[in-house]
Amino acid sequence: MGDLLTAIGTPLYYAISAILLGWHKLFTGLGLDPAGGWSWTLSIIGLTVVIRALLIPLFVKQIKSSRNMQLIQPKVKELQKKYGHDRERLAQETMKLYKDTGTNPFASCLPLLLQMPVFLALFHLLNAAAKGEAKGFLSAVDASHIKNDAIIFGANISDSLTGADNSAVVVLAIFLVIAMTATTFVTQRQLMSKNMPADAMSGPYAQQQKLLLYVLPVVFAVSGIAFPIGLMIYWTTSNLWTMGQQFYVIRNNPAPGTPAAAAKEQRDRAKAARKGVVEETPVEETPVAERRPPVRQQPKRQTRQQRKSGGSKPAARPTNDGTNQ
Repeated sequence: MGDLLTAIGTPLYYAISAILLGWHKLFTGLGLDPAGGWSWTLSIIGLTVVIRALLIPLFVKQIKSSRNMQLIQPKVKELQKKYGHDRERLAQETMKLYKDTGTNPFASCLPLLLQMPVFLALFHLLNAAAKGEAKGFLSAVDASHIKNDAIIFGANISDSLTGADNSAVVVLAIFLVIAMTATTFVTQRQLMSKNMPADAMSGPYAQQQKLLLYVLPVVFAVSGIAFPIGLMIYWTTSNLWTMGQQFYVIRNNPAPGTPAAAAKEQRDRAKAARKGVVEETPVEETPVAERRPPVRQQPKRQTRQQRKSGGSKPAARPTNDGTNQ
């Protein structure tokens, strides 16, 4: 088992340390102290940006799958009513529905799962550097800088709350634990409150989202006390990236029937009104069958005597004494 973990971890050490050193070289080239904490902190943020940019295709897949999961919830509920007595048949029909609609119920976890190896590899890199050991492309000099000189706000980026030896480390570590936990909660809450239709709030997908909403922050809050400060900077930055990414997608391409969709429709109407565009009310067209030419008034038929005399006699006018003239 140890050999397997080493075989998986070693390539990651080299890949992550290469990205980290690339950003570090860039920031030191811009004038930052190569041994200082800010050059290494910004390098960790740069590493986060690279990893999250690489995960954008998976994020798009996650959003599409999440939307499909929301939209098919009424059908899932119908299957539950129909096959609730037969769990095996219910599972078969549900999986068939997922396949027919191109929905992956586990896609919402993919970005998180794929980030975990990176997270663990960075954890081991920083822990090793704190002991003066170099992993991947990090040199002994780099490890020494991270261990002794990479200080921000009075705390070293390789320090953790469990091994804190001064108040600056305690304060910064507690702040980052809270920030990491809060941003994890907000990213999950953002999806549920803005981009889930009302009929999807009580289905199995909603239960999964609620589980992640409360379990993940608790996991990070408890385990965060042992994380190095640099690792918490990575995860908090990653959460902020996720919040911004989700905000953009939810605002511009919300799922139908959600509060975000109603808000977008209202913004579109307001934008059209500012531009002076008036929505035209469609005019009802008269059916073709009813489009008839006006009926021509036929002249009144005259007698032979009237035709000879040139037309009908004018009506008699009454006189003052009441007799016709």
